Amino acid sequence: MELHSRPDQLYSMPQRPAKALLIDLLSDVLEMVAYGEDAGEVGDLLCRRAETFAPEVICSILYVDDERKLRPLAAPSLPEHYSAALDGLPVGPKVGSCGTAAFRGEPVEVDDIENDELWADFKALALPLGLRACWSSPIKTRDGRVVGTFAFYYRKPRGPTAHERQIVARCTHLCAVLIENNEFRRRAHDEAFIDAMSGLPNRASFDVRLEEMTAEQRQFALLFADLDHLKRVNDTLGHAAGDELIRIASTRLKSVSPDVEVFRLGGDEFAFILRACESEPQMVAIAQSLIQAVGQPVEYQGMTLQPSLTAGGVFQGETGSDKNTLYQNADFALYHAKDVNRGGFVSFRQGMRTTMTQRLRAIAEVDEALAEGRILPHYQPIVRLGTAEIVGLEALARIRTRDGGIMAAAEFHCALSDPRIAYALTSQMLVQVAADIRHWLALGLPLQHVGFNITTADLQKGDLERRVAAAFSDGEEALRHLILEVNEAVFVNDDMVADEIKSLRCKGILVALDDFGTGFASLTHLLDFPVDIMKIDKSFIDRIVDDPSSAVIVQALLDISRKLGMRIVAEGVETKEQAERLMEMGCTMGQGYYFARPASAAITAELLTRFAHRPSDKTRSIASRTAATGQRARRAR
Repeated sequence: MELHSRPDQLYSMPQRPAKALLIDLLSDVLEMVAYGEDAGEVGDLLCRRAETFAPEVICSILYVDDERKLRPLAAPSLPEHYSAALDGLPVGPKVGSCGTAAFRGEPVEVDDIENDELWADFKALALPLGLRACWSSPIKTRDGRVVGTFAFYYRKPRGPTAHERQIVARCTHLCAVLIENNEFRRRAHDEAFIDAMSGLPNRASFDVRLEEMTAEQRQFALLFADLDHLKRVNDTLGHAAGDELIRIASTRLKSVSPDVEVFRLGGDEFAFILRACESEPQMVAIAQSLIQAVGQPVEYQGMTLQPSLTAGGVFQGETGSDKNTLYQNADFALYHAKDVNRGGFVSFRQGMRTTMTQRLRAIAEVDEALAEGRILPHYQPIVRLGTAEIVGLEALARIRTRDGGIMAAAEFHCALSDPRIAYALTSQMLVQVAADIRHWLALGLPLQHVGFNITTADLQKGDLERRVAAAFSDGEEALRHLILEVNEAVFVNDDMVADEIKSLRCKGILVALDDFGTGFASLTHLLDFPVDIMKIDKSFIDRIVDDPSSAVIVQALLDISRKLGMRIVAEGVETKEQAERLMEMGCTMGQGYYFARPASAAITAELLTRFAHRPSDKTRSIASRTAATGQRARRAR
């Protein structure tokens, strides 16, 4: 194969002294560097000018990467396949002239490639091209690091002339400036567009790439994903463990497919552009591959971590949505996946946009109500089914509208999926419930207990015990009437939260398991996370009269709770037939519209005055001893 011909006439110089020509080259190269020209183009100019100054040479520039491997920068007169063969070669003591010069940090002159041992493994590349000798000089930065090599090849066995040494002395200096500047620009680019921890493109890169993809009007898919429970890993094992989990997950995600562009947006958030995706089923299949790749166990300091990924995505047709709409749709899908399919994937559907809009509107409404002090508790009685006597209350959040109306929880419940809103709502409700309990006790009303709903968001900060104590700061008399109600999702989704519940029970605060049987039910939860009260969900009570299967389940729960020493409350009792059926089965307590709707604190005080169960002194003494025995038993479990 012949070497590339050189259009020397393009670079022919007037008859000027060599020193003046080198000064011109210096000026031209520095100007190109200053204007940010591509390093390869600057190196190409430098090589061609050097070849013009020394017509018998063929010039090449290699740089040395962070892994000490050779990478071609410029070699305009060498065939592409030759440079490609050098790409990625580790520097070493016998890696031709260039690899050896980079290894030694000093010039290497080989005047006979065919017979020099440094070229033993590479002469088959050079000799067919007519290359017979090679002189390579290391390119060094000001601090002495070797960052590349500048080489002259010769078509006949020989060494460099004095004139060529003068050229190379000036050119290696220019190359050092060029490569250092290129390194600086690369670092600046990496800082702006590469996530330092994972090595993945960052949010800025993602924004640019998504803009490009939508502008091209081509089919692709966009996915967003969260690495589940990263905060829990950080809190329990430290941030070093969380960082390692992010790095491992990033490596696994990159390896799934070359057609999947992976970005880390920050924290536990990732984004994916599936550029070769042609259909929604294909998007789903790739999403499942990503989830499976992350889901393999991770060993960390003798412990096994089980990572998982939750993802949502949208398929973009050839004439699809703009960048912002596409972003929102993928985000809606991820939010929905975290709600209904944790550890899985959800494809975007138009209804999700409506749901999200409603949620954002509800969040804004609750936010305003919190800021303006318009959150207030209403109380629904819990009664003895046989006598309708009130034996307890459940505190339920309401919003007083600006026109004086009352907004029920169903109208703003979706806002409570926002952890910030849920946390703030609990804080305000706790203070008001504590004040109401103190007021009722001061009036001498026969109050037994008040159930108060808490969410995962209330427990994740680990300060619920402190917040409860602050709300009931005037003593234990009011606090002993409080029961904390949690649903099963709290136990299933977060072990730390379950530990917090156990800690609260050890302090003597009673805990009720709310909405039992609504999707997370498992009898083993009653063994792993024992509670004091079980509340059977309304969905079972609705069918208890006409559906034998529901009746069987309710009967089984009653038997289990009795044997485990737990009290049980039937929720959502709305008819006389339901109440009678529950009593036949041995259920003694219930709540629902059949007995009373939630009402204000003032109306509740009237109901307590008229209908509250008033245990006799003997009954109260027995109940007190039973409660103490029950607490000792619970702590022993």
